[in-house]
Amino acid sequence: MIILETDRLLLRHPILDDLDDFYALYRDPEMRRYFPQEGASPDRTLTREETREEVEWFLNGHPRRPELGLWATVLKENGAFIGRCGLLPWTLDGQDEVEVAYMIDKAYWGRGLGSEAARAIRDYAFTHLGLTRLVSFIDPANAASAGVARSIGMTLEREAVDEHGPFLVYSLTRPAAQEAR
Repeated sequence: MIILETDRLLLRHPILDDLDDFYALYRDPEMRRYFPQEGASPDRTLTREETREEVEWFLNGHPRRPELGLWATVLKENGAFIGRCGLLPWTLDGQDEVEVAYMIDKAYWGRGLGSEAARAIRDYAFTHLGLTRLVSFIDPANAASAGVARSIGMTLEREAVDEHGPFLVYSLTRPAAQEAR
């Protein structure tokens, strides 16, 4: 099921046939460099079984909030799977948050596809889902992800630390013009 469409991308619910594509992303240490290590190998990569569990977890959206989830991200021009992006629910310091998440395969870096996906996700969250606030949790060393967050209007809210280490909280509140709708 297609969730979003941009000029160059389709974002859709994952299907089991996507397993090999997800696994190619998740077994690459460079792609996983900034992810928390919990449940993963020391280089943060995931096994095929761990990848299967994640894909199955998100087949119909997030199990607790089906309107959210990680979505297969496909290049429209050729149907290539190029990553996974979406919206994830979290609780941080007792506050429920929704994160804009994005991971684009390194073969497609530098083309603005992460920002394109993130902008569409932001707009979908504010207009279709009626969310009023979005966050991104970013490793302090991940300048590219911070750049994507800034490109969709997020600003650095604060530095935080959890059991996995330090991270940055970028946030964006829905503009007042959208509030009035």
